[in-house]
Amino acid sequence: MALLRAALAQPFSPRPALPVRHPPTSLTGSGLSLDFSLPPHPGVGAPRRAYPRIEATARRGARTESAKVRNRRLQKKFNGTATKPRLSVFCSNRQLYAVLADDHNKKILFYGSTLQKSICGDPPCGTVEAARRVGEELVRVCNELGISEVSYDRNGFARGDKMMAFEVPVSQHGFLPR
Repeated sequence: MALLRAALAQPFSPRPALPVRHPPTSLTGSGLSLDFSLPPHPGVGAPRRAYPRIEATARRGARTESAKVRNRRLQKKFNGTATKPRLSVFCSNRQLYAVLADDHNKKILFYGSTLQKSICGDPPCGTVEAARRVGEELVRVCNELGISEVSYDRNGFARGDKMMAFEVPVSQHGFLPR
């Protein structure tokens, strides 16, 4: 069969022939009648594939959702009250920002960052040490306000050096479940 296709200058395909969509070409010679049925060529200059194309597909919406949309969706779950406020932490490449928010009354109970002069001190310390001081300041303010538990929202940020330094005093006070 392959020799006959080579003689006719038709490409060889190991897959079985597809259903006929055009009239077959017949070859008659010395009492032998053969019919070749090949599907039409897929395109000019495009080679035929010997095997079907494999496509890998992910779940719907996987890794296409933006960080802002994901954060807005998760804020519905982390809704802060006066007795259990939301502790939202933003960690950039250089700094760490922490906000203790009462979402029902729309009030900020505490704001601390590694940029504040009162936290960094004079001379200024490194950002990891400043992140630890932000955590200590947060615990002090929570004791003053009589807050015994918080809803922790780290906005999907990985627990790097600054985040871990911030979480140590907060978890020692019993705010974070470990």
